[in-house]
Amino acid sequence: MMSSSLVLDMLLPVWVSLKLAGITTLCLLVFATPLAYWLARPSRGHIVGRIKIMLMGVIAMPLVLPPTVIGFYLLLLLSPNFGVGKWLLQYNISAFIFTFEGLVIGSIIYSLPFFVQPVYAQFLRIPISVMEVASLLEPSRFRRFIRVALPHARIGIILGSLISFAHTIGEFGVVLMIGGSISGETKVVSIAIYEQVEALNYEAAHVMSAILIIMGMVMVALIASVSRLYQRS
Repeated sequence: MMSSSLVLDMLLPVWVSLKLAGITTLCLLVFATPLAYWLARPSRGHIVGRIKIMLMGVIAMPLVLPPTVIGFYLLLLLSPNFGVGKWLLQYNISAFIFTFEGLVIGSIIYSLPFFVQPVYAQFLRIPISVMEVASLLEPSRFRRFIRVALPHARIGIILGSLISFAHTIGEFGVVLMIGGSISGETKVVSIAIYEQVEALNYEAAHVMSAILIIMGMVMVALIASVSRLYQRS
């Protein structure tokens, strides 16, 4: 029989993971959707086109680099002795390392390609004729984006959101490097499982792993269902 404190120790990381995945996905919806739309639209100049290609390459880096590499450089970037962290300290703002906010920043960067790619592909599927007619009827680019582009790309946006949410739930390397293991703050479920295994507490590791497996099965089922709609659209 597990004690109440052990149950809390198991459920708290699950809650942190869910909160992290939810906030990360919401941030990607707000900021990465317009980015994917801009990347998908035809480029008017050669320089802009090359910038887009380079940016797509940068966005895709988490797909090929180990999470520890990304986590290491984010740790340096957000550290109070280097980069952004040092700049923040000059304005009496604490650095983001070993904080939940730092986890969100790292998760956004690491999950960015998993959101952008399906959304970008869906924006590419919008016929040019549709956008040309929309430009004649609606002079505002923002309103064209809201009223025309978003409805056409809704399936890709849903798919990207589900994949990003599922990917963030299972993160380990990046969150460990920049967040550490602070209970109730930065200890996500993947780190909690690792610590339970190190402590030879296999019962708790089994329970938390089972929770992740169930969540993973649900997310895979949802992603598969949306993928069918994505392929038909």
